[in-house]
Amino acid sequence: MADKKGLKTFRNIGIIAHIDAGKTTVTERILFYTGRSYKMGEVHDGTAVMDWMEQEQERGITITSAVTTCPWRDHELHLIDTPGHVDFTIEVERSLRVLDGAIAVFCGVGGVEPQSETVWHQADRYHVPKIAFVNKMDRMGADFFQVVQQIRERFQTVPLVLHLPVGTESGFRGLVDLVRMKQITWDDESQGIKFELQEIEPQLRQEVHEAREELVAKLAEWDDELMEKYLEGTEILPSELIPVIRRKTLELKAVPILCGSALKNKGIQPLLDAVVDFLPSPMEVPPIKGINPNTQETETRPSSEKEPLSALAFKIQMDQGRKLTFARIYSGKLQVGSEIYNATKNTREKASRIFQMHANKRERLEESAAGNIVALMGLKTAATGDTLCAPSHPIILEPVGSYEPVISIAVEAKTRGDQEKLFDSLSKLTEEDPTFRYQENEDTGQIVISGMGELHLEIVLKRLERDYNLSVNAGKPQVVYRETITQPSRAEGVFDRDIAGTRHYAEVHLHVSPTERGSGNVVLNKVRDDSIPQAFIPHVEEGIGDALSSGSIMGYPVVDVESVIFGGKFQEGLSSEIAFRVAASVAFKKACELAAPVLLEPYMAVEILVPEEFLGDVLGDINLRKGKVENISPRKAIQVLKAVVPLSRMFGYSTALRSATQGRATFSMHFSHYDLASGT
Repeated sequence: MADKKGLKTFRNIGIIAHIDAGKTTVTERILFYTGRSYKMGEVHDGTAVMDWMEQEQERGITITSAVTTCPWRDHELHLIDTPGHVDFTIEVERSLRVLDGAIAVFCGVGGVEPQSETVWHQADRYHVPKIAFVNKMDRMGADFFQVVQQIRERFQTVPLVLHLPVGTESGFRGLVDLVRMKQITWDDESQGIKFELQEIEPQLRQEVHEAREELVAKLAEWDDELMEKYLEGTEILPSELIPVIRRKTLELKAVPILCGSALKNKGIQPLLDAVVDFLPSPMEVPPIKGINPNTQETETRPSSEKEPLSALAFKIQMDQGRKLTFARIYSGKLQVGSEIYNATKNTREKASRIFQMHANKRERLEESAAGNIVALMGLKTAATGDTLCAPSHPIILEPVGSYEPVISIAVEAKTRGDQEKLFDSLSKLTEEDPTFRYQENEDTGQIVISGMGELHLEIVLKRLERDYNLSVNAGKPQVVYRETITQPSRAEGVFDRDIAGTRHYAEVHLHVSPTERGSGNVVLNKVRDDSIPQAFIPHVEEGIGDALSSGSIMGYPVVDVESVIFGGKFQEGLSSEIAFRVAASVAFKKACELAAPVLLEPYMAVEILVPEEFLGDVLGDINLRKGKVENISPRKAIQVLKAVVPLSRMFGYSTALRSATQGRATFSMHFSHYDLASGT
């Protein structure tokens, strides 16, 4: 029973939001009020505990997700603070994959911003229940109800308003808890540690009564007992509302909405109460599912110490040259020195050390069990998305989703002696970050690194310098293009050659045609006459796969093509696997050259917040950049402009926008889709 009681008190939660919504400030307050840190760190001073990397402190942004543990109301909160910048979306993705609940932080002024939508939909994809915290209620232009309305419209969810702000903008001084029907006021002298529950001020009672009525009416629709009491007009207690709010939050049918100002130390304790009251323990999350690699059948692992071990490695971090593997344990126990089976890689390993993490500080453990998030040292082969399990009960869990890079630059070591060290360092960085890639161009000998955006690659270059003591020369950013075809065609590929004194022969007939943009590549086998024996078909498919990696225009990967194998020629004793593989590759390349190939480039979804008087200048600039404006909508004193622009035209845009708007406009962008290159 101790196992169950312990698990009931766990909360594995993440803090997710758009950049600058105040996630790290919220996290710092949580650490302070739970007693995990003795003083508040501030992002603007570079003293935030969770932003421990030098670059995070200098830039005032979160780059890597940090894990910590803190206590609240006899519960153990495992907390991950995630980045808000679109270039580091993978950090959010892999955190949400292993979390049971999330706090979505919204700026009271900015509301639902583009990256807020991205992370919200990521959470939905992994069925993660959420609480919304409307932060910065003390800021000029903050509008709580507008943010609530945006959450309702953009996410098609039911917002349950549990707080009402008391005072607006600089006059914000507290909030009304609609569940307990009390006003909460914080003591500024005590840095928000002390607060008072008071009777609601007379001038607020009418508004509070209406909001409470609306909340209870909504909850009564979902609960018969509550509906009965509501219709009878009987007083409804907080203890009757909380279980209904919790149930609907866990079902992803509703989202509790709270408010406060983290920077001014208001609203954090009620937020912590809401985490305990409304977000799930590991026991309330459906058992994790996976595939048994031996039987290929689906198996489940309930969250219990008594089950066989199953854990997911969700993040790799290099720490002073040593590899730390962050893992979420879903079932069973993990002990120092015990054998672990990596089912994804089919290898056996031992964890030499187990740590509970607090940002970049760590506490050694002898063992850990279901429901925990830990860091392991000593695992050599583990990578992001690998399943770690008991050797006697293998299982492969759903891996972490990944993203394709959209921007590249060429790099070279400044000295010949550093060239080998550069490859080694880049290899370590790709282990840590699945969205970062590097390759050596065979023709030029250049090393090309690719990532999610200019900032992403800038951070990588700084890390090479600081973490690996490497000075590199870097070229200008280049867009990662793709190639495709625009019409159907067919071709034959023949391979007839002597290799080491043996003749190899094969012929492959292919038909290629374009598919819908973004739908991916498809290979179909329609050989009906045994002209290619079935045993050779996989090698024909491999040959097509080889050819897809390099197109006929500029050697970029080919996408959105359907390849149909419809015939060929086979000669007994001469035809071989390699012959069919090469013949298929030749046939595909010929067919694509005849199918009017074109270049595709990445287009970015751009959102610009611009004061009314500069709208014309910004619109003109977007048109010059070959962008397509999709929507312009007013939001108080500013206009929100949404557009789709080729990435190649967006380099240096932040400087151009600042100078065109006297520094008053801001923008954010994320990858939208690949389409015809703007020059074609």
